[in-house]
Amino acid sequence: MPIASEVTEENREPVVTPIRVIIALCLIAPFVSMLWVGSYAKTEPTLFDIPFFYWYQMAWVVLSAVLTSLAYHLWQRDQRARASQRGAGE
Repeated sequence: MPIASEVTEENREPVVTPIRVIIALCLIAPFVSMLWVGSYAKTEPTLFDIPFFYWYQMAWVVLSAVLTSLAYHLWQRDQRARASQRGAGE
């Protein structure tokens, strides 16, 4: 394990990676979609006589769970990849 003085720009891992951007988007999408009330504050179209306002929110409950799960699995994959890079670099 390198000591703090040995960590340089050349051997430092990037903080922002494409996989981390995808993770952030997965976590931000439900938040933003629920904050933008004007996009779903209506009754039409209905689904099985349920107004759009309600079924849209319920759909986001399920979608949020899926996106959060995806973000978690991507994070685990990213951490394993970083750990193996650190292990191979020593």
